[in-house]
Amino acid sequence: MNSMTPELLRETEQYLHQQIPLTQAMGVRLEMEGARLVVTAPLEPNHNHLGTAFGGSLSAIATLAGYVQLWLMLEDRTAHVVVRESHIHYRVPVRHGIRAICHPPDATLLAGFRHHFEQKGKARLQLTVAVEDNGQTCVEFTGEFVAIRG
Repeated sequence: MNSMTPELLRETEQYLHQQIPLTQAMGVRLEMEGARLVVTAPLEPNHNHLGTAFGGSLSAIATLAGYVQLWLMLEDRTAHVVVRESHIHYRVPVRHGIRAICHPPDATLLAGFRHHFEQKGKARLQLTVAVEDNGQTCVEFTGEFVAIRG
């Protein structure tokens, strides 16, 4: 993920908007903060009747953050990534724009994942995502993602 360029992020955004149209409707954007992938979306197209972020939007963006993180870490654009299982905890409402941060996995876990993927053509990895608002963690997401050789 260290070789992440702004061009690659924009290309990945375009890919998402074409292949997962909901991402365009939600206003999804990708950013990097060091080694952390950040997926953002404005509140306006993602709010509920209370004026806070809709839980379904929060879940979708947290899932997307893990999906994109794994897809980019694989560096194999033919691979398919799917979420196998996920858990989400809504701690407090998100009142401003949505900002989901996917934490990169431990280097040892990532190396094991890559080795298994190279050997078997299929591997899984657990990722965590935090949705923050004004520096406060509002949503905690854990997902198990599976990569399958295309």
